[in-house]
Amino acid sequence: MAVSPFDWIDGQAERRRAAGLVRTLRPRPADSPLLDLAGNDYLGLTRHPEVTDAAAAAARRWGGGATGSRLVTGTTELHTELESELAGFCGFESALLFATGYAANLAALTALAPHGSLIVSDAANHASLIDGCRLSRATTQVVPHSSPDAVRKAFATRAAPTDPALLVTDSVFSVDGDAAPLSALAAVCRDAGAALVVDDAHGLGVLGEGGRGAPYAAGLAGADDVVATVTLSKSLGSQGGAVLGPARVVDHLVNAARTFIFDTGLAPAATGAALGALRLLRREPERAARARAVAARLHTLLSGAGLAAVRPDAAVVSVRAPSPGDAVRWAADCRSAGLLVGCFRPPSVPDGVSRLRLTARADLTDARVEEAVRVIVDHAPRDARS
Repeated sequence: MAVSPFDWIDGQAERRRAAGLVRTLRPRPADSPLLDLAGNDYLGLTRHPEVTDAAAAAARRWGGGATGSRLVTGTTELHTELESELAGFCGFESALLFATGYAANLAALTALAPHGSLIVSDAANHASLIDGCRLSRATTQVVPHSSPDAVRKAFATRAAPTDPALLVTDSVFSVDGDAAPLSALAAVCRDAGAALVVDDAHGLGVLGEGGRGAPYAAGLAGADDVVATVTLSKSLGSQGGAVLGPARVVDHLVNAARTFIFDTGLAPAATGAALGALRLLRREPERAARARAVAARLHTLLSGAGLAAVRPDAAVVSVRAPSPGDAVRWAADCRSAGLLVGCFRPPSVPDGVSRLRLTARADLTDARVEEAVRVIVDHAPRDARS
């Protein structure tokens, strides 16, 4: 019998099954009856009429796709309009759009960390940041989570204090929803003459005045040594990503970032939707505060019921589970009861602790929040209560 070059995949699949770590796709209908606390639609804008109308109008005017890479035919007036408004809203000099937030993070790290430089990376950073570090030509040091002192020690290992260096961190970490100490980290970077790169995927639309993001809240937006990356697929209810920073940094990315140069531009519909959402947020800044309030209410009710819920700094609420199997069953039971929650387990969580991950939404009523909590508490594993 001939040996297939993919026979090794069967062994991988079996090991995943034995460990209870098989991932599956579950296509959802357009009119799902489930209460969604698993997605990242923090401001409830994905289906907002203004956002969907803006997407449709952009597709009708500009077409279904961008038609090419940004440097060929893929840059439209709509792209530059969104870049200008996004930079202004977040307090940065310039912005550059990418097809995804993942591509934006790869661009920032590979283009801003030349050979001979040092990247210091938080141990809890998102996978896209980890991949960006791996793809860069820099030396990477992973430091303990949210530890300015560990960052300071890592920078001190440079052969020469003038060697290029940067710290990369999430502003809000996607697993537990805790926020990085950006002000303290920025001070360490400045003492070391290093740049700070902040992935604000979970901060934009939730933190800062009117949702302007974590760098804005920390007084770092617009600084000449700070770069932020954002995604348009969370608070702005669309798809895509952007790098925000000094104009010379953005100009450098245009010329050096491979995920910009060789990728097709962001589709017009996604660009239009994000622009519509951004303008709506400008008019309704209270949505940011409401998302934080919903997250705080979830935490209060879940903790009051004896569950190990982590206090949120933004819109993500994490609830610890006794084991990977318990987490999977807990999420499945919630789904059967009409509630969709995230389920994080190894190897997706760096600390090896499985948990349910809940995402607050600004459009949830107090009654819906209480309904969700009842389902989670009623289906909690016995050992989940402290």
